Amino acid sequence: MDRDDEQLLRRRVYGADHDQPGPRPDRRYAELVGGPLDGLLLDITGWTGWTPDEVDTGVALTTELGQFGAGGRAVYAPRPGVPDRWDWTGDTP
Repeated sequence: MDRDDEQLLRRRVYGADHDQPGPRPDRRYAELVGGPLDGLLLDITGWTGWTPDEVDTGVALTTELGQFGAGGRAVYAPRPGVPDRWDWTGDTP
C-alpha cells in the first residue's frame, strides 16, 4: 500500500457511523469537494440505490450542515473528466 492509499484509508465516509474505521480497500470512493460535506468520501461502488440519471448528473445528499439545516440536502455532481471528485453545486430543501 502506498502513501496515497494510506491517507485515503484515514478519511471519513459520508453516511458511515462515526465509530467505523473509514473507507474499505475493496470499495470505490469519490471525494466531495466544496460545500458542507467538503472532504468526505462518497462510496460509489456499484451505485447502489441510485438511478442512472443521478450517477451522471449528481446526487442530493442529506445533511444538517447546509443552507437549509436539518432535512436539507447538499447537491454534488461528478467533475467532468475526474470521476473520483464530485463538486458541490448548491443546497436544496
